Amino acid sequence: MDRQILGILSLPIKEELNLTDTQLGLMGGLAFAIFYSVLGVPIARIADRVNRVWVISFAVSLWSIFTAVCGLAGSFTQLFLARLCVGVGEAGGVAPTYSIVSDYFPPKERARAMAVLTLGLPVGSALGLLVGGVIAANYGWRTAFFVLGFGGLMIVPVALLTIKEPRRGRLDPVPMRAVQPLATENATPTFADVLRHVGRKPSFWLFSLGAATASMLSYGLGFWLPSFVHRSQDLSLSDTSRALALVTIVGGVAGTLLGGWLSDKLGERRKSAYGWVPGIAFLIGLPFLLAAVLAKDVVFLLALLVVPQAMGLVWTGPSIAAIQQLAPAQMRTTASAIFLLICNFIGLGIGTVSFGYLSDTLHGQFGDDALRYSIIICGLILYPLTAILFLFAGRSLARDWEPTT
Repeated sequence: MDRQILGILSLPIKEELNLTDTQLGLMGGLAFAIFYSVLGVPIARIADRVNRVWVISFAVSLWSIFTAVCGLAGSFTQLFLARLCVGVGEAGGVAPTYSIVSDYFPPKERARAMAVLTLGLPVGSALGLLVGGVIAANYGWRTAFFVLGFGGLMIVPVALLTIKEPRRGRLDPVPMRAVQPLATENATPTFADVLRHVGRKPSFWLFSLGAATASMLSYGLGFWLPSFVHRSQDLSLSDTSRALALVTIVGGVAGTLLGGWLSDKLGERRKSAYGWVPGIAFLIGLPFLLAAVLAKDVVFLLALLVVPQAMGLVWTGPSIAAIQQLAPAQMRTTASAIFLLICNFIGLGIGTVSFGYLSDTLHGQFGDDALRYSIIICGLILYPLTAILFLFAGRSLARDWEPTT
């Protein structure tokens, strides 16, 4: 919710602070991604050695406080800096969470478990659209930031009291020690050890790059579709938020759960399914996105958007689960952080601003339709590229899977 709320609030923020689409894209992506991506690795190194629940709880506190601070911003620079600090907080949340979930579920169930975990993406995005849009329409965009920020702080004691720190690697098969000497109970591999380990596995880098281009689409569309629907269909702020919240929750939940279930089911026989399932999903999603963006009727547009929304999140469960199997338990949080560094620095840092910059560039030629063509161009480039990366990742996954007895 905190990450995606700026998509719906960009409409009143742009008007009040007199911002361009490029500036909005920088706030929605790069401002968040700079520290979120880079700091994820050193924080993961800490989480590989200490109680992960404490790391996550501190991270939630930090990003919630600075979400509320966003509501005090009076200029582009102030809001940009506040979003930077939200990214600092969120840097400590994701990789340790992946690691904990991997210690609650055995390998054959992890894609489904990760899919349920990543329901936070569509559910949180939908709630961010709905809550942010309704509050902003009635009480102003600043109040929306305050409500979400202080609401996040209420989660911290719940996390501390209910999440138990599991023993690392407790459900992993016994590793082949001759092949993987570092995957022992007491091993504390260095960052260089982790980098060398994943560095020789092509599937790790292909999954990371596939997730990066998928995130460019996910975050880019998530941020800009509210503006596109508002501008092209002349809907009010509250109507736009309700309509897109419904699309996000229906498509996002269906696609996320489908990806986890299907890849676990097919992956028992062929490990390549963890790459092929998301690759095929992106090939399916492209024509529906193009048809939706070109549609004139708002109901038809929203109905078509459900498919790319679903197909665009199929990758989350299988990709995250596969990454957990490319490193032993003692390396898992750091390996996840390297994956997230690549995924988010490209996906968040470049994706959102690319849509906005292209919209500003095309404005002289297409006027109010510039954002429509920006979405079309980005879709035609990113959907096929993402599909290719995931399909190739699947080809090498069986060789790179952690060897077990």
